[in-house]
Amino acid sequence: MATTFIENKSPLAFPQAPEIPGLQYTLRGRGLTIEDIAKVAAGGPARISDDPQLRQRIKGSSAFIQEAVRQNAPIYGVTTCFGGLADRVLPSEAASDLQMNLVWSHKAGSGQRLSAEDVRAGMLLRVNALMAGISGVRFELIERYERFLNEGVTPHVREFGSIGACGDQVPLAYIAGAALGLAPEYRVDFHGEEMSGTEALARLGLPPISLFPKEGLALINGTSVTTGIAANCVYRARRMLALSMGTHALFIQALAASPQSFHPFIHQHKAHPGQIWSAREMLALLKGSRLIADDLDGGRRHRSGHLIQDRYSVRCLPQFMGPIVDGFAQIARQVEVEANSVTDNPLIDATRGAVYHCGNFLAQYVALAMDQLRHYLGLLAKHLDVQIALLVAPEFNNGLPASLVGNTERGIDTGLKALQLTANSIMPMLLFYGNSLADRFPTHAEQFNQNLNSQGMGASCLTRKSLDLFEQYAALSLMFAVQAADLRTYASEGHYDSRRCLSPATLPLYEAVRKATGRACSADRPYIKDDHDIFIDAQLDRILADIRRNGPIMRSLDDLTLRIIEHSPVHFF
Repeated sequence: MATTFIENKSPLAFPQAPEIPGLQYTLRGRGLTIEDIAKVAAGGPARISDDPQLRQRIKGSSAFIQEAVRQNAPIYGVTTCFGGLADRVLPSEAASDLQMNLVWSHKAGSGQRLSAEDVRAGMLLRVNALMAGISGVRFELIERYERFLNEGVTPHVREFGSIGACGDQVPLAYIAGAALGLAPEYRVDFHGEEMSGTEALARLGLPPISLFPKEGLALINGTSVTTGIAANCVYRARRMLALSMGTHALFIQALAASPQSFHPFIHQHKAHPGQIWSAREMLALLKGSRLIADDLDGGRRHRSGHLIQDRYSVRCLPQFMGPIVDGFAQIARQVEVEANSVTDNPLIDATRGAVYHCGNFLAQYVALAMDQLRHYLGLLAKHLDVQIALLVAPEFNNGLPASLVGNTERGIDTGLKALQLTANSIMPMLLFYGNSLADRFPTHAEQFNQNLNSQGMGASCLTRKSLDLFEQYAALSLMFAVQAADLRTYASEGHYDSRRCLSPATLPLYEAVRKATGRACSADRPYIKDDHDIFIDAQLDRILADIRRNGPIMRSLDDLTLRIIEHSPVHFF
């Protein structure tokens, strides 16, 4: 095959592959959503497209590389060494050994193992990138990764080793080494059983694979693990945003606040999309409640000794939540674009005989997105924390008992006083995690080759830890919300059964918390009557477990979560 190496100034047209009936997650180099990634990460199936155009592109790019090696064409990482050693020109007979050694040499990770969900997301995105057919790999390698995903084989990957420049080389090398059967030291989980990668291959009846030129670089030179973790984080964060909105709606009812601040008239005159969305959704969540003020359409009766308007944490909710909602939408767009991108180097346009040396492996978009997402999670916690402070303070909660004590006749009870201390211990940590990582800690790896880096992997892993904390904070917030709703119902109606008073949109959330905690609703007693009624930490654990397994608490907010997703449409190139 004759080859020339030219500059290609025309855009690369990606073929439109047909959908395959019956397969939900068809990999073709584009079109994956956050939800697709999260569901495959959790164990769902994935299939590579059988579109003939895509397969021909993959075959053509691989054949192009083999011919380029035979011609001793100058291509980074194919006929040269890597990084700061790229001035070394290698003979063609060393091209395959170079790739095998590249994978082996990067088995240098440290720290804790990544979760199976994060590793599966990284594998999925590596397959998706290779399916674009411009990385110079054989179809056999793509099929091997697909087989691992669908057979439940998950390589062990350490959390430290990528600086988000030149891709996630160390994490991806662990995946590649296991999939290739490079050595027994590469460990995997096979349906929960730990074993060597070579044993897993034997059980599947698969042989080890030796790499052709360029293939090691294509397997480990990309942002797939960073972006896979980020996609899982965005999926979880959207659910936490929905849960925060639902919790605020319970708080607002418990405070006997006014819905007037959410009226469309206000927000059409400050028409930020997220602000409009937040106001509209809060009105929908509150509609039909018997606990809030009946003054939506103008005017408010002034009672002596009471503020004529609600405090900022209620009245400014759309203005505070709006930028967060819009920020989530931008983050989702950036992560989804990255997930559907080709991020190795160099890239091959076999149809024009062109090789492009590039920097698509720099995970800057993901790093900045994750830094921002952690910042937003801290703001969500700050807002919930302020609402909790209102609920427990009799000076501000419109007639509820101090610290939400359920039995005021028993003078020794302290209600949720200690739970607020726990909340206050978590919230500052979330704000601290909101500090950025991408703008600091420079490295000058590989003889100053990687002298600019994104720290994307670190940013994604920090975001995962931030979400772990936020889910705990959300769980305790729900305890305040349910207790306060019961006490408000009693103050308003003379009984504790909030189901008769809450808005129809928030009732499923309230009931789901009651179900998760094993505390049945009653007209005679609130969620927590006396201090000795429950172990608070056990209740928190039950709510947290329900949140993390996507139980009734989160399912009660499915429609709201869907509307968050719809607020951030992605237009693939």
